[in-house]
Amino acid sequence: MTDRFVDVSLDKRGVRCTAKLLDDRAPVTCEALWQALPLGGDVYHAKYARNEIYALVPPFAAQEPPLENPTVTPIPGDLCYFAFSDTQLGTASHGYGPQPTLRAGHGVVDLALFYERNNLLLNGDTGWVPGIVWGTVVEGLDRMADACQDLWRAGAAGETLTFRRGGAPG
Repeated sequence: MTDRFVDVSLDKRGVRCTAKLLDDRAPVTCEALWQALPLGGDVYHAKYARNEIYALVPPFAAQEPPLENPTVTPIPGDLCYFAFSDTQLGTASHGYGPQPTLRAGHGVVDLALFYERNNLLLNGDTGWVPGIVWGTVVEGLDRMADACQDLWRAGAAGETLTFRRGGAPG
């Protein structure tokens, strides 16, 4: 199979990086994502996992991907997929408020980028939260990490995180 790449961008900040899909390690997840791209939405900075930004999108796979290539300790450059029920993220403690993606009877998918070390997917409310590692950043992580730090300090309001089909880095 030919390598496939996605561009990950913080649109308002005009920053992007390129990631290689891990088709050999997470084939079901990669195929579902590839077919659904582009995907994205409002960006959030993690509360529990530390050095993570993510967007919440409606479920897009015909069938939920299995937990392939799982991790609870993502490293810089990992792209992860998490599936949650509406009740898991629809609590006041998460701070999302009323949103179309968080309504009764519907799940939500969290597409995340980890930009620095020392991440641990342990949620105080629910325990371990394994994610599917479906991609790895191969170009532009340094610029994206700087933008993620700015997002943490300056705020995420009005910023979007988008995943699009991309070309090979270079």
